[in-house]
Amino acid sequence: MSETRQIVCPHCTAINRVPADRPAEAAKCGACHRPLFDGRPVPASAQSFATHVQRNDIPVVADFWAEWCGPCKMMAPAYDRVAGELEPHVRFLKVDTEAEQQLAARYNIRSIPTLMLFRNGAVVAQRAGASDAASLRAWIRENIG
Repeated sequence: MSETRQIVCPHCTAINRVPADRPAEAAKCGACHRPLFDGRPVPASAQSFATHVQRNDIPVVADFWAEWCGPCKMMAPAYDRVAGELEPHVRFLKVDTEAEQQLAARYNIRSIPTLMLFRNGAVVAQRAGASDAASLRAWIRENIG
């Protein structure tokens, strides 16, 4: 029997088992039949965030941001670009701190944008401030080992 990875669907948050020896780029959700990866960050609510962080067998990067935040808007294209490059090895989430204030408080978000990298439900790295694509890519690679 081949080894599997759990991948959370970005559309319906169903948990899917994807064989480790098959390309995840082409995998579709068993529940909603949509692609598990589309090369874009996933907007996350408190509930979907918890499922992604706790149930994905791949690292999860969360961008805590707000619509009114200039540096957040400046970083968004770089974050989108890196998501397209590093999926399906990493899941990228976007957490609107205005809509999800309790989630931002839970993770003690004091300035935005703040990036957090999770593995198996735990925070393994965190950084505040806008990043360009090269430094964002390097930070993620450095912290996912």
